[in-house]
Amino acid sequence: MTSVVERRSQNPDSVFFACDFSPPRGADPKLLSPALSLTADFISVAYNPGRSVRINSVLAADWIQQKTQSDVIFSLSTRDINKIGLQSLLLGAQLARLKNVVIVKGDNLSSSELSMTKSVHDFKPTELLSSIVAMNKGFDYKGKKLQASTDFCIGATIDLNNCMEREINLTYHKVQAGAQFFLMQPVSNPNVVHSFIDCYKKRYGKHLTSMLFVGVQMVAPGGLAFGQLPEWITKDLDAGRPCHDIAVQAISELLDAGFRSIYLIPPVFKGGRRGYEDAKKVLDEFKSLPDK
Repeated sequence: MTSVVERRSQNPDSVFFACDFSPPRGADPKLLSPALSLTADFISVAYNPGRSVRINSVLAADWIQQKTQSDVIFSLSTRDINKIGLQSLLLGAQLARLKNVVIVKGDNLSSSELSMTKSVHDFKPTELLSSIVAMNKGFDYKGKKLQASTDFCIGATIDLNNCMEREINLTYHKVQAGAQFFLMQPVSNPNVVHSFIDCYKKRYGKHLTSMLFVGVQMVAPGGLAFGQLPEWITKDLDAGRPCHDIAVQAISELLDAGFRSIYLIPPVFKGGRRGYEDAKKVLDEFKSLPDK
């Protein structure tokens, strides 16, 4: 399978889509079937969204990789698994020929959840990134030689809804730790991304060369919104404009601003239901327009 970085280097001017996908809260293969219709270049399998019990992201990504024509990205969180467990899981992912991994910290557990379980964070995210670089060189977290090295393309996340200075600093340290690409949480304006890139260069005296997938969140009537929505999206939704049509406009603005890699987040509804049908409409729209 192709890595994110290899795919981009082969087609530097094309538009790439990574589409977010939530593993189901049950082991029936039919629950994974919505992934079969998504025509994204990469299907990005989330790690236990909603802090709920779901199919492991590695196993879900393996199933999707076998059943679809899309490449896959799987996410891992430092929250729930210790160092032995994480690196053993990564070796299993290598056995399944999964190439692309995104490291996240994971949402904090609530007080009620902490009464039933606990956070682990045996690795910090940057430490886990560094440890995967070491695994790619053939060493585990103890410094002991593995019998076979891994070959992961390593990703991380950026959230510009947080303090810009903090995210610039975190991004730099993630790059230093080994992050080759980033999934960026949704932004309200392409200028925010340009500002982030410019500030990064001014602060560190070098360009951010890691590949960026810029986030676009689809919000449907009755759906959940994460972060502040632009006023025009709220107005258009209230006026009854279809959410996939709004997403097409938002993506077109990013393309016009020079961004060619999009992280598409399908609608999310209470209870965890996802609007993959709407996401498919967006993906099909751009796949049918090769000039975009």
